[in-house]
Amino acid sequence: MVNLAQGVLVKNMTKYDIDVHVGKRLRMRRTMMGLSQEAVAKAVGITFQQVQKYEKGSNAMNSRRLYEFSRFMNVPVAYFFESLEQPSSATSGFSEGAADKFDHKRVSDRESLEMMKAFKRIKEQVIRKRLADLVRAVADNKAILE
Repeated sequence: MVNLAQGVLVKNMTKYDIDVHVGKRLRMRRTMMGLSQEAVAKAVGITFQQVQKYEKGSNAMNSRRLYEFSRFMNVPVAYFFESLEQPSSATSGFSEGAADKFDHKRVSDRESLEMMKAFKRIKEQVIRKRLADLVRAVADNKAILE
């Protein structure tokens, strides 16, 4: 249940926590698209400093601005809230088990984002599938890496 009077939105999350989460998702999508803060700002009619504030979570976005970002970045508005905190009974969308769920918190580092951008540039579906299979196999076999 939402309790705005006490500043609590989802369990122990504050409004600020949600702004930070949305900002991280904005930064991740911008980086995946290979865009600068300036390019995104120009596309939605704001300054790059405002984009910086959104990405840091120091400024909250209104619904219109969130909609503008989603349209420009070609994602649904819900994208910015994905992995926020789901009820424990929620399912993941595919048939992934708890161990296979994607950890969005670990994606915020630059190396992971660069890997995702490079992967998106691979046009051959067969190669993409084999590469994804290889990465999963390497990740599951920690003895190889240690």
